[in-house]
Amino acid sequence: MKRFFMLMVLAILTVTAAQAATIYFGEDLNNSNSVPLASYPNASAASASFLSNLVGTGTETFEGISGSAPVTLTFPGAGTATLSGSGSIVSVTPGSTNGFGRYAISGSKYWEVEVNSSTTPAFTISFSDPVAAFGFFGVDIGDFGGQIGLTFANGTTQTYLVNNTVGSGGSIDGSVLFWGIIDTQNPFTSVSFTDTNISDVFAFDNMTIGSVEQVNPTVPEPTSILLLTTGIMGIGLAAWRRKK
Repeated sequence: MKRFFMLMVLAILTVTAAQAATIYFGEDLNNSNSVPLASYPNASAASASFLSNLVGTGTETFEGISGSAPVTLTFPGAGTATLSGSGSIVSVTPGSTNGFGRYAISGSKYWEVEVNSSTTPAFTISFSDPVAAFGFFGVDIGDFGGQIGLTFANGTTQTYLVNNTVGSGGSIDGSVLFWGIIDTQNPFTSVSFTDTNISDVFAFDNMTIGSVEQVNPTVPEPTSILLLTTGIMGIGLAAWRRKK
């Protein structure tokens, strides 16, 4: 009987662990508004780890887009998205910044936006189909204080605070971070960006999304584990009855 309950608890814990979202984060600090980082190993490692758990996804680099919001984003294999709110495409010569610490991660273009509210989103990305993965690079984040807030919605909402370094007076100008999430149990149809500091300007680049089907199935789905749990409980109960 004791072994039966131990197996049941283990199975329940496994289900709980499988249902939790996985967050990917890496940050490389800079202190220059005119010289970009030549490399960003922490952010790149977080991005690589995020992408290693996805199959057949595409990344929006903003190179084929111009103008201001709203704009259409394209993610091969996972559909399209509409970026609405404020912000615009900015182009900067590779190897330089815009003079304020912002620059592209790949190519010359990136999305630049001023965040002026901790409650009203600066911009929102609405996906054509529910997605289970979303990741992006951010440049010049937190140099004047504040942390990025992300709200994911699909009927219900889930909010995450990006654990970026909080600087002041431009102390971490030009820093680069990567943040990503994979959550197959709570696919979302939109993500909105806010900031705890009510006035700052940021750069975003190389956004990637993935559908539930594009998440690499390295662990059993919770439904499969649930079936396994039911089987274990049944076997354990039958053994207990025979022993009785």
